[in-house]
Amino acid sequence: MHYALPDVILHPLVQTALREDLGRRGDVTSAAVIPAQKEAQLHIVARESGILCGIDLARLAFKAMDPKLEFHAHLKDGAEIAPQTIIASIQGNAHAILSAERTALNFLTHLSGIATTTHEIQSSIAHTSTRLTCTRKTIPGLRDIQKYAVRTGGGRNHRMGLDDAILIKDNHIALSGGDIISTIQKAKIYAGHLIPIEVEVDTLEQLEFVLKEGVSLVLLDNMSPETLKRAVALCQGHTATEASGGITPHTAQAVAETGVDFMALGYLTHSARYLDIGLDYL
Repeated sequence: MHYALPDVILHPLVQTALREDLGRRGDVTSAAVIPAQKEAQLHIVARESGILCGIDLARLAFKAMDPKLEFHAHLKDGAEIAPQTIIASIQGNAHAILSAERTALNFLTHLSGIATTTHEIQSSIAHTSTRLTCTRKTIPGLRDIQKYAVRTGGGRNHRMGLDDAILIKDNHIALSGGDIISTIQKAKIYAGHLIPIEVEVDTLEQLEFVLKEGVSLVLLDNMSPETLKRAVALCQGHTATEASGGITPHTAQAVAETGVDFMALGYLTHSARYLDIGLDYL
């Protein structure tokens, strides 16, 4: 189960997006051609199938332009939508509705695309025990909501930031002196008992060294399915496994079928498509 993000987290994102779109003079098109007091009712409508995400951001965008607007969401985040599904209805000042339109739709189409992509990949590996996670490859400033969209689509979150856990990669090892064992030992002294330690390995030889020292999780980087199977067998009963590196919707099933515990895809946030959603005057 996922939980909606509180408005206090979403407000600054909406304000920044609206300020960018309104520029220095506001919506000059609406001001030029539509009477200032014109009232209207418009509807947010899905134009393709997918998983809805971002409805609260849309609500806040419209309300920010005019608190008197009536925003009625017909569906909640996580709902399955089909073409012509009416997602929400907005009634009130036409200028305010049109001024918020693009900001609201940008959030909805982007986050629904992430949720939909996550759902599709998760469905393709549902016959395995592998759990799908995202990465830190997010758009600066949008990490909270992009990772929320992953959860909405049925995935899990990897680290939210650098302070969540220790993840030792090749550059850390090189700059720590080049020895993987001593690097892990330094990390254990720093971490205490509350911060988990994960180590990235590229080869089975590296993995054997890491297993002798012991860590919370090993990240198996850019390994073929055949090598992943051998790595999972070596880790059995010793530590959890995570596959990462270049995994796409086309390769996810083969990776999951190797038996890894987790599979991290930057694809979920940096390459997910936008879901086609529009605002219509019906």
